Amino acid sequence: MRVETQLGDFGPPRDERELAAVADIMMQSYAMSPADSAAWVQRTSRPDLRLLREGGEVAATLVLIRMGQWYGGRSVPVIGVGGVGVSPVHRGRGAATRLMRHLLREARATGAPLSVLYPATQPLYRRVGYEHAGTRQEIRVQIPSLDFSERTLSLRPIEEKDTQAIVLSYQRHARHRPGWLDRGDFSWGRVRNLRGEVAHGYLVEGSAGVEGYLYVIRRPLKDFKQELFLSDIVAHTPAAARRILSFLGDHRSLATDVSWHGGVDDPLLLLLREQTYSVKLYMHWMVRVLDVASALEARGWPEGLSGTLQLDLEDDLFPENQGRFVLEVADGQARVRRGGDGGLRLHVRELAPLYTGHLSAESLRAMGALQGDDASVRAAGSLFAGAPPSLRDMF
Repeated sequence: MRVETQLGDFGPPRDERELAAVADIMMQSYAMSPADSAAWVQRTSRPDLRLLREGGEVAATLVLIRMGQWYGGRSVPVIGVGGVGVSPVHRGRGAATRLMRHLLREARATGAPLSVLYPATQPLYRRVGYEHAGTRQEIRVQIPSLDFSERTLSLRPIEEKDTQAIVLSYQRHARHRPGWLDRGDFSWGRVRNLRGEVAHGYLVEGSAGVEGYLYVIRRPLKDFKQELFLSDIVAHTPAAARRILSFLGDHRSLATDVSWHGGVDDPLLLLLREQTYSVKLYMHWMVRVLDVASALEARGWPEGLSGTLQLDLEDDLFPENQGRFVLEVADGQARVRRGGDGGLRLHVRELAPLYTGHLSAESLRAMGALQGDDASVRAAGSLFAGAPPSLRDMF
């Protein structure tokens, strides 16, 4: 897609010269070495790169990532955004804002109802309608405390033939965790090879088949010690969880800690004897609702819960999201129509944390982020209630 307006020329790279400009922007934006920035460009699919050209020069760049996020047990299509960078000579002129506005228009045109990103800076993304929508937590456990001895299940290296079983195992696990990615090739590539760090995969099997798996990256420390980083870990049964923790504990002679990412409600921590772990916020991620009606109808809703919520929305970029909507939920599904009395009034930016369950309507009202009567706030609290949204993957 290529768009030319008074705001600049936006689209994929045209030639090697523009790819070199992208590498230079990445090097200077993220303090990367020339070799690392060149490698980043080589790893990135050219059709997914987007450039903003101004005055005949590449002024800014980003990469879009097509994937999904699980909400209410359903995968909602999202456009992930990464690698946002602006040429030093174009900073301070609004280039990043124009770049993002172009990207959001394209993302909406694809039919994706949401966009998600990790912010290096928040004011830029709030200007174009993103807001905090969940967390990514670092979970760190002291390996000597993993005194498990579960051996009833087999644990073996993952082989190529296991790929489909691993994907299905992850989907089974992730679909019940709000915000987790419905991974595509990009995200699975990062699980198995994280910026050049190769992960070793191990499969846990029982009589009924796959019960869990993990991918381990070993990082050296001084004095022959190491720490373990898990780019992914899934356990479907208590026995699989104990088998994985036993395997990690078997590294105690050389490894000090093991860490992975997820949410504050990680169930593996329930099995530990003592609180020999830490859970620390890594970053808040942000969501932009691109299409209000489609986003509300695409996600799943609690079975057995029914209710109606009347919304009055503002959106500075998409007139289609402006005005009043009626949300009707029943039997795990939603229907959205125009109209109603607009009992809950908010900007589309504040719809993001409400949609994901990151913040309740009551909390948003307390901070002045929405206005509404008590009945509307209670209805929103019931409809959007759920586990805290989190993300394991970085992109």
